[in-house]
Amino acid sequence: MSPANTNPPGWRQKAVQEVIEYWINFAYLAFFLVAFTWYRRLILAAYHVQYTNYWFPLIEAAVLAKIIMIGDLLRLGRLKDQRPLIVVALYRTVVFTIWVGAFSLLEDTVRSLFHGRGVLGGVEAIAHRDWHEVLAGCVVAFVAFVPFFAFKEMGRLLGEEKFRTLFWMRRGGTPQ
Repeated sequence: MSPANTNPPGWRQKAVQEVIEYWINFAYLAFFLVAFTWYRRLILAAYHVQYTNYWFPLIEAAVLAKIIMIGDLLRLGRLKDQRPLIVVALYRTVVFTIWVGAFSLLEDTVRSLFHGRGVLGGVEAIAHRDWHEVLAGCVVAFVAFVPFFAFKEMGRLLGEEKFRTLFWMRRGGTPQ
């Protein structure tokens, strides 16, 4: 190994890695959330209900990607022992589903403050949500996070470079 490879990454390299990780997180979440939005749109179309919130899942994916990165920075859901990959992935899925739910509550509170209704307005907005909507949001987050965290944990265990090579290269070692 050359001396240049043993130096810790500089701030620019770290920033580039963070941006790449953010866009990978965003792309995955956007794909998943847009698929659910189209599912909702097609189901509602069967009942002649028009659905037009097509940009919302992209905004939500952008926010969730950053929330996940903050949770990773805080080391949420990290287990110290050598449990099987599925246990670690499911544990992180549950922890991050709760983490995202907490941010959803915070989002309602901040939105209420911006609209001049105060903190109690945020609590009121949360209280007036239909439990079906809250449960559906949790189910979507949980289902989206299972493969997301399974892949993240595989990358962490194998090493990011090896994982990317296995995932994106042909078996002979050439890019797809």
